Amino acid sequence: MKGLVVKNTGSSYWIKTENGRMVEARLKGNFRLKEIQSTNPVSVGDRVVIEENKEGLAFINEIEDRKNYIVRRSSNLSKQSHVIASNVDQAFLIVTVNYPVTTTTFIDRFLATTEAYRIPVSILFNKTDRYSAGDREYLEALVNLYETIGYTCYKISALKDENVAFILDLLKDKVTLFSGHSGVGKSTLVNRLIPDAKQKTQEISEYHNKGVHTTTFSEMIELLNGGYIIDTPGIKGFGVFDMEGVEVSHYFPEIFRFSHKCRFNNCSHRKEPGCAVLEALNEHYISESRYKSYISILDDKNENKYREAF
Repeated sequence: MKGLVVKNTGSSYWIKTENGRMVEARLKGNFRLKEIQSTNPVSVGDRVVIEENKEGLAFINEIEDRKNYIVRRSSNLSKQSHVIASNVDQAFLIVTVNYPVTTTTFIDRFLATTEAYRIPVSILFNKTDRYSAGDREYLEALVNLYETIGYTCYKISALKDENVAFILDLLKDKVTLFSGHSGVGKSTLVNRLIPDAKQKTQEISEYHNKGVHTTTFSEMIELLNGGYIIDTPGIKGFGVFDMEGVEVSHYFPEIFRFSHKCRFNNCSHRKEPGCAVLEALNEHYISESRYKSYISILDDKNENKYREAF
C-alpha cells in the first residue's frame, strides 16, 4: 500500500494512503535510506510503501525516489544530516528583523541550501506591525539586497492579517515548506491561511528576544484549494551539509556570476591574485554580509561554526 508521509512525531509516522485513510506507521527493522547519511531516513513529504501485519500494525518498508529534499547538518552529530522535508515545490523562509532577530548569515545559509537542492524560495519578512523606524529602514535595506540578487521578498504581518491573503494564491496546488527561527510567526501565519489548522502559538521571550518552540514536529497541512504547507519546528542554527570548497560559491548567485572572471578556476575568493569576486566586493557589487556568509560556510569544516545560532 502506498501513501504520503504527512506527520513525523519522532517515534512514528502518519501516512495518508492513496485511498485517503490515515495510518500510523513505524520504520521497519534497520531500515536506512541508501546514499543519504541522515538522522531521519524518512521525512515529511516522502512517498512510501507500507505494509500492515495481522495485528494491525503498519510498517514502512520502502521510500519512493525523491524529486528533491532539503537538509541541514544535524545539530548534535556533525557528520550527519537532518532531512527537513522531501518532494518540495517551493520554500518560504519566514524571518523577522526584530522580535526575534534573524541574522543575514542564517538567511544566507538557508538560501544556499535551497540553491543546492534547486528549490525555489521566497523570503517573508513578518511582524512589520512591530517595527520601529530603525527596524523599517533596515527591513528596506534587506529587501533591496535580496531582491537585487533575485529572491522574491514580501513584507507581512501575520498577527494583524496584513498583506497575507495573497499568499494563498502562491500556495495553490504546491507543496510549500515553511521554515525559520522559533518565534518568527510560522504557526500564526499558518493559522491565518488555514483557520482550521489550529497550530499552537506562543509569545517570544521579551527578555531574551528569542522565540520559544511551539511546533515540535514536522507536519503537512492540506490546503482547501489544493496543495500542502509543511510546517516545521523552529531552527536555531542552520549548518549546511555536504558543501565544500569551490562548489560553495555556486550557491551564491552573485558570487558565482563574478567567479567566471577569476584568474584561477579553483579560486576560493579569499586572497588569490586576479580574484574577480574580491574586486566586485571592493566595488560593492557583492554585499559584505553575503561575502561573510560565504566565508563562514567555507570555514564550517574546521571550526564547526554551524553550532552557533546564526
